[in-house]
Amino acid sequence: MTRVIKSGLIQMSVPMSDGDGSLDQIKQAMLEKHVSYIENAGKQGVNILCLQEIFNGPYFCVSQDPKWYQTAEAVPGPTVEFMQEFARKYQMVMIVPVYEKEQAGVLYNTAAVIDADGSYLGKYRKNHIPHTSGFWEKYFFKPGNLGYPVFTTQYAKIGVYICYDRHFPDGARILGLNGAEIVYNPSATVAGLSQYLWKLEQPAHAAANGYFMGCINRVGEEKPWNLGRFYGTSYFVDPRGQIFAEASEDQDELLVAEFDLDLIEEVRATWQFFRDRRPETYQKLVEL
Repeated sequence: MTRVIKSGLIQMSVPMSDGDGSLDQIKQAMLEKHVSYIENAGKQGVNILCLQEIFNGPYFCVSQDPKWYQTAEAVPGPTVEFMQEFARKYQMVMIVPVYEKEQAGVLYNTAAVIDADGSYLGKYRKNHIPHTSGFWEKYFFKPGNLGYPVFTTQYAKIGVYICYDRHFPDGARILGLNGAEIVYNPSATVAGLSQYLWKLEQPAHAAANGYFMGCINRVGEEKPWNLGRFYGTSYFVDPRGQIFAEASEDQDELLVAEFDLDLIEEVRATWQFFRDRRPETYQKLVEL
């Protein structure tokens, strides 16, 4: 019996950015822009849909402006509750990355996971926080404190890794050991220094751990910061490390692909990486 699922990734440019309206208006415009794409995914029968990093706004970490603290919200909270309606309507699992406020001054880069019946399953908080070259994220986010959870949804066991996390193979391995069949990586990355890694690291994670990955990048340039061009090219990669579906570089797009989760069993029966691990020799990895 095959386990074929259909998954979707939405890559999006911002309709409003800093200076175009109030912070609430900027968030609302991005939320509203996503609705037709989410509806399209549901109508296509997408089983699992993932949105981009902090999907409902610009990538404000360039600014180091404390006003953006005001855009953080509870998880679950109003945005997650709004998305739960679409999950229920279309029986569609959703990964919803937002700026989370746990309490005053305690803020995270977070992705909520909603099951196909609309129930909230939990959240992943980005563990690795960059602070360099315009990506001034330590100004806005605490490092995650929830580990590397795997969520058992109606269709698959899924994990989440967020953007800069992808440069660290350790968490990617833990997600595999925790049972992930698909790992989603919502990101915001621009052309330049790290672009060559975009199609190197995540296929390597997929191959090393024998799971599928859905990798998302936003598109366009975001004023007034002009950090660079977010180059899209969201993609799906299989457990052999082969990219089998890819979005454009510069267009708002819903990328949809079908794949058979039974391929995981086939690949792992050939490459016994989990069997042949030697964790007793890896003490150096956990030294401070």
